[in-house]
Amino acid sequence: MSQNFALSDLQLAVMRVLWSAGQSTTSEVAAALGQQRGLAHTTVATLLSRLEKRGLVQSQREGRQLSYRALIAESAVRRSMVSGLLGSLFAGDAGALVAHLLAEDEIAADDLRRVQALIDETEDPDPRGEKS
Repeated sequence: MSQNFALSDLQLAVMRVLWSAGQSTTSEVAAALGQQRGLAHTTVATLLSRLEKRGLVQSQREGRQLSYRALIAESAVRRSMVSGLLGSLFAGDAGALVAHLLAEDEIAADDLRRVQALIDETEDPDPRGEKS
């Protein structure tokens, strides 16, 4: 069974900084998020500490600062959170989720074309139409 990596909006923002940079100090994360969200350094330090307690990030002391790196891939968090949403809100019915997105105009035309291409590729992985 896969782990549940449900993260808050702020926790996701912190993780995105780490995924993007690979490794960052508390100050670097605070600076990156300060531009977007105006978070105090202490708030970021608390968020990182809580993520570490959950086993999602690991810290390493570098002089007087702590440096953090993600221990879980973005794709694993995405998979877990979508699975949670699908299970709790749509009772595991992926078709209902897609129908909702389409009915609410949540999918842009370009995204719809990308999804259709993925569906086509999944249904017929060989462009010549031959089965292996």
